[in-house]
Amino acid sequence: MHGNRAAAAPLERQQAVQTLKFGYLSYDAALRAMPEYAEAGRQLSELRAKYDAEAKRVETEFNKKYEEFLEGLKDFPQTILQKRQSELQEFLARNIAFKEESSRLLAAAERNVYSPLHDRLAAILRKIGEERGYAFIVNTDNNSCPFISRAVGEDISRAVAEQF
Repeated sequence: MHGNRAAAAPLERQQAVQTLKFGYLSYDAALRAMPEYAEAGRQLSELRAKYDAEAKRVETEFNKKYEEFLEGLKDFPQTILQKRQSELQEFLARNIAFKEESSRLLAAAERNVYSPLHDRLAAILRKIGEERGYAFIVNTDNNSCPFISRAVGEDISRAVAEQF
């Protein structure tokens, strides 16, 4: 009886493997195919352009002040030079802080803009996975899964796109 149980174990595993199904897709491609993706990208581009324009304006202003400082080096008394140098250092520090803050704000805006898309895509994937009885869905981006058996795995890219 013990021998029959040992022989049955590989058969049970084989049956379990045969019934195991999964889906796969490129998550990034699915995300980019969403109609809302282009609008989200446009919003981010506009925001990025505003921050870039402000950074350029501030850089131009700093360069102008720096040129004026260099021109006055030979004519200004020491106290005025020190004052101007201090002003330039403060201006530079504020500019650096602005660039860091704008980078942080842009990253947060990107998360906020794309978050609803990620949520919607997750819901679509969950729905497809449940409807088709998948054990899981694999993201094939970044060569993370170099081989997928088509005998047990199904490319769901078209099914996902049909949900948009």
